[in-house]
Amino acid sequence: MPNKKTSVPFKGTPEQEAQLRKALEVIKNEKGALMPALQKAQEIYGYLPEEVQIIVAETLGVSLSEVYGVSTFYAQFTLNPKGETRISVCLGTACYVKNSGAILDKICARVGCQAGECSSDGKFSIDAVRCVGACGLAPVVIINDEVFGRLTPADVDKVLDKYIAK
Repeated sequence: MPNKKTSVPFKGTPEQEAQLRKALEVIKNEKGALMPALQKAQEIYGYLPEEVQIIVAETLGVSLSEVYGVSTFYAQFTLNPKGETRISVCLGTACYVKNSGAILDKICARVGCQAGECSSDGKFSIDAVRCVGACGLAPVVIINDEVFGRLTPADVDKVLDKYIAK
């Protein structure tokens, strides 16, 4: 699914920006600095919003389109913020044939955002992932660090209730 621009406003702090600028100053003259710069930026902010990409581009002296290209090419980077509750739904073969697509649809409807997005209140983010290595438990959903296996669409409400109640 294509990523839409998030409706969650950028909430970077001056402390985060200072931390990023300090890290960039250390590596800006190194060959191949863009990848480590983006990794550090994502570590600080949790994602790579346009505001952060601009800082990286200007500090490293590269184009914003180059920063964006690298940010969108590598799966390790995300342009969307993660919610307080991070939900990953496995769509690997074992999970998919056991109806994880329907589970994903039900989760999206319940929390109000699509895969690759963050809910407008910032409470939830959903990612459709390929394989989480728990094929024997298919279909699998991971919420924060808690693994839920052998789910059905009928199980979704019960699983989400404790996270929605928070």
